[in-house]
Amino acid sequence: MKPTIHSSLSFEEFNLPSSCLYDTEQAGLTAADVEIADWLRKSYSSKYIVLAVNKCESPRKGVMQASEFWSLGFSPIPISALSGTGTGELLDLVCSGLKKTEDVENMDEEENYVPSIAIVGRPNVGKSSILNSLLGEDRTIVSPISGTTRDAIDTEFVGPDGQKFRLIDTAGIRRRASVASSGSTTEALSVNRAFRAIRRSDVVALVIEAMACITEQDTRIAERIEKEGKGCLIVVNKWDTIPNKNQQTATYYEQDVREKMRMLDWAPIVYSTAITGQSVEKVIVAASTVEKERARRLSTAILNQVIREAIAFKPPPRTRGGKRGRVYYCTQAAIRPPTFVFFVNDAKLFPETYRRYMEKQLRSDAGFAGTPIRLLWRSRRKVEKDEGKAATRTRSNLSPREGNVALTT
Repeated sequence: MKPTIHSSLSFEEFNLPSSCLYDTEQAGLTAADVEIADWLRKSYSSKYIVLAVNKCESPRKGVMQASEFWSLGFSPIPISALSGTGTGELLDLVCSGLKKTEDVENMDEEENYVPSIAIVGRPNVGKSSILNSLLGEDRTIVSPISGTTRDAIDTEFVGPDGQKFRLIDTAGIRRRASVASSGSTTEALSVNRAFRAIRRSDVVALVIEAMACITEQDTRIAERIEKEGKGCLIVVNKWDTIPNKNQQTATYYEQDVREKMRMLDWAPIVYSTAITGQSVEKVIVAASTVEKERARRLSTAILNQVIREAIAFKPPPRTRGGKRGRVYYCTQAAIRPPTFVFFVNDAKLFPETYRRYMEKQLRSDAGFAGTPIRLLWRSRRKVEKDEGKAATRTRSNLSPREGNVALTT
């Protein structure tokens, strides 16, 4: 039988956080509910309190079931932990309450945050020339001899709109076999520093040479950028070397880049000529846009609307046994890169093709240009198992103290 709490319960022994989630169940309004609500209102009126009415499995009857809890003095939210109904709205409400104590610190951190832009690519594609053109001075040595830049050089830069950036010029990255055959320890260390620069950056400007187009090494660098979860823009440098350009040249070139760099099909492309300074400022404009996309959050309500439309257009495929995947709800768990968690009945029922389809729908409907996004699929069975462990720990922590808490079955 379900445990009940006697009226001898002493609530003063519990310390509540800045926000409190009060959960009621399908049994309806009870005397214990009224007592707990009165205690919260009198003792913790300064706290952000959310009233959740659980076990409202029916969307139509849920509102009626929750209506009787208005007498407690809080706005009831009908939810169903079993099916996930209403949990997205509940999460938004809880997060909005948490912001009251965290927004000031987060705003200060965001204002003082300086994005880092790493300029990477093969040797002699014009990375140092792009840096010098952006700064308006010869900060780094430029030479037709490859390997001039040996170390990652950090430089502070202020954009036209006053936004601060940290530009990182890196050494050219050659193929591992070429570096090993050269026997140069210095070059090996330079390549390692370039990879570390990618790891500590926010946005990576992958520079390629216009006439050489995409090489195998460019593709490997692109894979490294995507693996690290960094924002990226593709800079096609030395654009002036392309002969007989017309209005369709850039279109055809972009198609070729997209075909050979499918792992970065979300990255914007900028065409520039660093020696003359032509269109170099577009690198900073594009990098600023990419960084904003990396740090963007979607509300759970908007996110789930996008997911529902995607599922309605193309439902998950059925297995041979007739089973079909079901998405209960989705929420954004992190930024830089944007990470989304899908709560589903069984993650194994969603093949890789459908997961890629969902990522494409998120990008087409919600944006996130220039940044990789991560999709995590969590099965209900695993969620229930984790919740069971958490409930066991909670019961052990809230064991009866000196007879003030009495539990009966």
